[in-house]
This record gives sequence, structure tokens and C-alpha cells, in this order.
Amino acid sequence: MNAAQPPKVPVALQPAFAEITAITGRFCAEHLDEEYARLCVKLAAKLARKRPSPLQRGDRRIWAPGIVYVIGRVNFLADPAQRPHLRTDELADLLGVKQATMANKGRLIMDMLGIGLLDPEYSRSDMLDQNPMVWMIQVNDLIVDARWLPEALQVEAWRRGLIPYVPAHTAPGDPTGPSAVRP
Repeated sequence: MNAAQPPKVPVALQPAFAEITAITGRFCAEHLDEEYARLCVKLAAKLARKRPSPLQRGDRRIWAPGIVYVIGRVNFLADPAQRPHLRTDELADLLGVKQATMANKGRLIMDMLGIGLLDPEYSRSDMLDQNPMVWMIQVNDLIVDARWLPEALQVEAWRRGLIPYVPAHTAPGDPTGPSAVRP
């Protein structure tokens, strides 16, 4: 998914998806950043595509904070060393929900989709760069850091979905750079 292509969402879920992403988008623009907003849209789209979609029931004003909570948790938003940074209680207050409600919805989402801390699919690019496990791949029965491989092997590893982007291609706008979508 990139900025030019909206995520694929079933027609029946488009109103819920639009309402949820409007909430997360406003919140991220005001308190976080564009990368958080993009990751929230990605997670909301995945929830909308799940069969049956959990977004069909429940309050959309609770799903949105749950989604922001998950993305924040994956990226250690509550850690004061991170930028941006928000404590969980501040996050709940700013979103207008109880902390326990937001955390419970977030935990439900994480469990439902198998999302863990530092999950590469929902990690910010700076977090991916700091996570050595994202880059470890097996080549000829040897575990290696893909960032040290020749460019051609990095491209092949990216094409196969083994690494999030091609480290050798770091120029802005590069089709295999950090914000790229796999073919």
C-alpha cells in the first residue's frame, strides 16, 4: 500500500473503515506523525478484510483508539526515548477513552492478528533499522544480516518478502526503499 493507492477494503466495510481512519488520521496529524497515520490505515484495512470483520460490530470510536494503541505499542510509543512519545494514559486521554478500554481493544487486535512487539509489518522505518532480527536471513544454511549482502541478493530477499526493504536502495522515491510495497 502506498499513498497513491488506497487500501483494498470490502465495500460493506468502507463506511466503518472511513470513520475509523478519519479518527486515527486526525489524531496522528495532531499528536504523532504521517508514518503513524499510514500504519494505522494499514492496520484498519487488515481488520476490515478479516473474515468476518470485527469492525462490523462495536463502537468505531473505540476501534480507532485500539488501532492507535497497537501501532504505538509495536513502536514503543510510551518509551520516553522514542520520538514521538506519549504515555499510555496520555494517549487514552487525548483519544477520549478510558485507558483500560483502549488497552483491552488493542490487546484483542494484537491477539486476533498475531501482532507482537517490533512486528515488522507495523514498525516505523526507524524501528526496522534498529531491529537486527528483521534483517537476519538464512543463506546456504548460514544466518546472515541481509544488510551486508550484495545488492542483488538484497533485492531477491526483498522480492521474496524476507526483508522489509532493500538497504542498498535508500534514495528517496526508490521503488524498493523503506516505504516500498512488494510486487
